[in-house]
Amino acid sequence: MESSNIEYTAKVVSPLVNGDAQLKITDKGLMLTGQFDTAEVPFAEMNKLSLYDYIVTLSAEGGDYVFSKLGNWCQPFYDALVEVYNEAVRRSLFEKGAPIVTVQGMYSFNEPDGSAAGAALAHVYDDCVVTMPPDLLARRVPLCFTIGMDKGDFELTLRLDTGESYSWAKLGYDTAPFTEAVEKQIRALREKTLAAIKEIDPTLDTGQASRLAKLVPHGAAATFSQMSGIAPSFTSALEKKIAATRASESYEFFKEVSDPVNIYIGFRKNEAVQEGGAEGIAAELPAMMPEGLTAITDGEAQSPDGTDAEVQEQDPYLIWLIAPSPDGQYAAVEFAEANTATFVYKTGGDFNSFAAKLNKALEAIDFKREVIRLTDEELRKPENSDYYMAAKRTAALKFIRSNFAGRVIHSSHDSWKNKLTGLWSGS
Repeated sequence: MESSNIEYTAKVVSPLVNGDAQLKITDKGLMLTGQFDTAEVPFAEMNKLSLYDYIVTLSAEGGDYVFSKLGNWCQPFYDALVEVYNEAVRRSLFEKGAPIVTVQGMYSFNEPDGSAAGAALAHVYDDCVVTMPPDLLARRVPLCFTIGMDKGDFELTLRLDTGESYSWAKLGYDTAPFTEAVEKQIRALREKTLAAIKEIDPTLDTGQASRLAKLVPHGAAATFSQMSGIAPSFTSALEKKIAATRASESYEFFKEVSDPVNIYIGFRKNEAVQEGGAEGIAAELPAMMPEGLTAITDGEAQSPDGTDAEVQEQDPYLIWLIAPSPDGQYAAVEFAEANTATFVYKTGGDFNSFAAKLNKALEAIDFKREVIRLTDEELRKPENSDYYMAAKRTAALKFIRSNFAGRVIHSSHDSWKNKLTGLWSGS
C-alpha cells in the first residue's frame, strides 16, 4: 500500500512532539507536525503498534508516541498505519510480489531464545510463511528447512531442522487452502533443489539425488563428508566448479589447515541467471566486478586507467564455503565470486552450530551478503533500513552479526593468508 495524502488530527504525547498535531503516513514512516515541533518516526525505529480504548500507541526506539482524540478516525488511522508498516516489514524480510494465500488467525512459536503467541495475518510465499503482527514478533519461516508438519483441527505446525516450531491456529475454513499452499511450496522447493543437483552431477542415480536434496535444501550448505558419503561424484563436481573460481586458492588453503571433511560447501541456483537471462546478469554486474573495476552499461568493465577489461561470464550457481579455524574458535566464510572478501566470525567453539545459523541467516536475507558484515553504525543508515529491520526480527542474523570478527580482502594470496591467520589467532 502506498502512503496516502490524508492528514489526521490527534492529541500527541511523545518525546519530540506534544499537544495537538497533524499526523501523516509516508512511505518512510509517520510524520508528526505540531505547532512548534516536527518529527518523523521511521518504520525502522518502530517496534510495536497497538490500539486500546481509542488510543493508538507507537512504541519506538526513542520512546512511546501516544495518540488520542482521533474521534471516528481512530480505527482508520490505526489500520492505515499498520498496513504501511507491515508492508515495510514484509519488504525487509525479502519477499516480493503478492502472497499465494493470506489467512487471519492465531500464531505461536518456540525458538531457542523464547516463545510468543498472538493474533496476526499469515502469508504463504514461494519459499516461506510470513507472520505479520505489528511488532518485532513478525517472522519469516523458511520452508526449505522444514523437517516436520503437524496438522490439527484448524491448525498447522511446522518444525525446522534447527529446533524451532511455528504454529497457526483458529484458521477456520482457510485451514485447508493454507495447509495445501504450504505443502505445495515445500514440494516445489525440494523439486527445484533436486533439479539443481542433477544439473551439477548428471551421473547421480535416483537414490543419491533424493538423499542429497534432503541434505541440502534450497539455501543450505552441508559438510564435504556428508555429501561425499552420499555421492563422491557430486562433491567432485562441486570442487571442479570451485576450481574455476577465485575461491580455488582459498579452498586449497582451508583444506591444508582444517580437516577437509569439516568444510561446509553450499550452492544455490543464481536467480539472476536462471530467471533474468542477460538482463538479470546486467543487473547483477556491480556485485560481479573484480576489485578495481566498475560496471558500465554495455556489459563490459573498465579499469581505473580507462582500459577495457573483459567480464567473465557468470556461473549459474552461487557457491560458498564455511571453513573452521584449526582450533574451531573461528570460521571463514568464502563466496566463490570475483570481488568478494573473506568474512571471519567467532564460533564460540561450536562450529557446526555456527554453520547452521549462518545457513538460516543467509537464506533469510536472500544472500545479500553485506548484511552479515555491516557495522551497527552502517546498519542504522537510512539506506540500510530494510536490513536493519530484518536484523531486529531474525535471531540467526542477530547471532551471526554479533560474532563478526573482520573481513580479509583478496590482494595477494600470501597477504590474504597472513591476515586470515591473524584474525583466527584473535589479533
